[in-house]
Amino acid sequence: MKKFVALAAAAGMTFGVARQAQARPEANAAPKYKYELIDVMKVDGRQGVACDGKYIYISCSKVLYKYDMKGKLVLKNDKPFETGFTKAVNHIGDIDVYNGEIYAGVENFMDGVGKDIQVAVYDAETLKFKRTFPFNAESGQLETSGITVDPVKKSVWMCSWVGEESGRYLYEYDTDGNYRRKVHLFAVPQWVQGVFYWKGSLYMTADDGTADENEPDHLYRIDITSATSAQVILEKTFDEAIKQGEIEGLCVDPSTGDFLIHQNRGARIVLGMGKGMYPGYKSEVHEIYRYRITPNHRGGMPGPRPMLPPAPPAPAKDKK
Repeated sequence: MKKFVALAAAAGMTFGVARQAQARPEANAAPKYKYELIDVMKVDGRQGVACDGKYIYISCSKVLYKYDMKGKLVLKNDKPFETGFTKAVNHIGDIDVYNGEIYAGVENFMDGVGKDIQVAVYDAETLKFKRTFPFNAESGQLETSGITVDPVKKSVWMCSWVGEESGRYLYEYDTDGNYRRKVHLFAVPQWVQGVFYWKGSLYMTADDGTADENEPDHLYRIDITSATSAQVILEKTFDEAIKQGEIEGLCVDPSTGDFLIHQNRGARIVLGMGKGMYPGYKSEVHEIYRYRITPNHRGGMPGPRPMLPPAPPAPAKDKK
């Protein structure tokens, strides 16, 4: 009898915990938008994308590029770390553009480990370095894969590709570099690559599909409040990729409202580092997928996708 009571009590505790977990408040759990792929633009650079409606900015690990809206390269900075840094850095993640400036999360990154995280600010017109501010080490952040600016609250948000405790949070600063807080994510996406603020929500890309198995990556939405935690909502599955590879940064073109998603394919990536090419590829391909979005009032699936050029018959990458 005691054993039965003990088992019943344990079951009750488990059920209670489950009920508590289920009772966690959620925002609208359906995708906010429907996504129609309307264009794919090849670019240089494999990390991030930002757009101010006049130009599209692309980041590579050690280069910044500036394109016009038709995809013509107009400027690049291939020495973004040459001046202004008191600690050595070698990697730029996803970027954002705000008030004529490019915000970039930079760090010293090697074999899946980041250190000396900083926020670097560049002039959007010239791509030249302007200033930097360090992250707050007490926040627990161990890497910076992406950055975005909330122009309403004048907040800078950073995400972490490194998992475990660091990857469970989004980190908020003000635009002067003062640390504000971190927000705990439920449930936590794996291998977060980019973050972007749009109309009251934060959107994150995650390289969580295993490309060798032809699994797609995903877009998630977080409706941030003043609470210490926030629910993560699946916004989109990228099963229309030319070839499954490695998703990176994201942004919205403010002149059209289109979502821009950075995708890579062809290179084998292990712990964030290139480890050779897959059969059928001589070099890695970097592309910006442009999606027309419409409000998803009733849920459901997006309309038919446009035909895309065939890709080489090769597997995609290993897991980052």
